[in-house]
Amino acid sequence: MNPTQAPMPADGPKTVLIRIRRQDGPDKPSRWEQFAVPQRPNMNVISCLQYIAAHPTTTAGLATTPPVWDSGCLEEVCGACTMVINGRVRQSCSALVDKLGVDGEPITLEPMRKFPVVRDLMVDRHRLFDDLKRIQAWVPIDGTHDLGPGPRISQKLQERRYPLSRCISCGCCLDACPQYTSGNRFVGAAVITQALLFNDHPTGAALKEERLRVLMREGGVADCSKAGNCVEVCPKEIPNLESIAAVQRQATVQAIKNFFVR
Repeated sequence: MNPTQAPMPADGPKTVLIRIRRQDGPDKPSRWEQFAVPQRPNMNVISCLQYIAAHPTTTAGLATTPPVWDSGCLEEVCGACTMVINGRVRQSCSALVDKLGVDGEPITLEPMRKFPVVRDLMVDRHRLFDDLKRIQAWVPIDGTHDLGPGPRISQKLQERRYPLSRCISCGCCLDACPQYTSGNRFVGAAVITQALLFNDHPTGAALKEERLRVLMREGGVADCSKAGNCVEVCPKEIPNLESIAAVQRQATVQAIKNFFVR
């Protein structure tokens, strides 16, 4: 051997084990499959899934189908890549392998637990988006023509609303919430927070009463148990409990108005 050449390492490249809960369809049984992925510095869970999709062979040497998952921006903005990683719901694009596992222990990937599974790690989040429609989570405008500048928002109000605007509808708060189940209609923290965001907008407040009427019914703010899990798992650190408390106060005021105005 040339003395200027460094000796080759005795063992091969380091690998990370990825254990995935697989399911071929909504009504199909689930199963576990494990894969070995060559480890690179700063790789995230999505990088592992992309490698597995290109090399769909388990650690047992069995050929399988490429895993299915959902993702978009890969920058923790779109909210599409939510999954349960090592038992905790989070965004897989920002889940770095170097910070996840213990040497030799596999990283486990599972679909979200509160939404119907479409296939493998992809779930159907229609319920979340339907609930956002129910509360009319938008600023109403009269037509599409130029209406001129909108009302000015004070710096104080802007600072209060900005954290709420960071919501990416990822569903982490819903998956972690003990009150949010398939057997009820609770809308969850993400929807309530967006209601507050638009209720506090000078133009969005035009629909405030309609939003509150929805949130005062079954599945609304009264169903929140204040467990606080939504705050713990939110990737954008949104003050969900404060938002829920604010909407509950708004709903109380609205209930008093409804009592006196028939």
